[in-house]
Amino acid sequence: MSTKNYYMACVDVDGRRCVVVGDGGMAAEKAEGLESCGALVDRVPANKYKRRVLKGAFVVVAATPDRKLNERVFRDAERRGMLCNVADVPELCNFILPAVHREGPIAIAVSTGGASPALAKRLRSRIAELVGPEHAELAEELRAMRPEVQARFQSYDERRDNFEEIVRERLSGRSGSSARAPAIRG
Repeated sequence: MSTKNYYMACVDVDGRRCVVVGDGGMAAEKAEGLESCGALVDRVPANKYKRRVLKGAFVVVAATPDRKLNERVFRDAERRGMLCNVADVPELCNFILPAVHREGPIAIAVSTGGASPALAKRLRSRIAELVGPEHAELAEELRAMRPEVQARFQSYDERRDNFEEIVRERLSGRSGSSARAPAIRG
């Protein structure tokens, strides 16, 4: 199997119809993950799958132990140009799911390109130890500043440099209390 590089992105599924095919714990886990991001999830038991259940879906996840059914779901989704993930079968995916840790608006995702979900989960847990509520608080403060920064600085480079300086100061501890709101630079 050749190594594949995936383009990493965060997908907005809020209010979008997503279909999870499968009955067991893995299907439930995939459905819960989608629902936690606002997706409108239809769970389809493996024995009830018909290609028409995909109509209008944005994302399709197959989580069954039946290889032939998983191949069929993938083929049906591919023909419709849908995002499709077959759990634990990277070659039957046009996108893969990283191991994710969330802290407020921060999402830390680790992927091994489908090589080892166990390793991805282990690395995610280790990295997650570095991110706490103070980082989530800072992210929310920076989000609130975006409109003012976009109005004040015309170029992307100026906005980027401004935010990087604020983050550098806050995380280095030079700006005092972590409860203090960051100031726009420049």
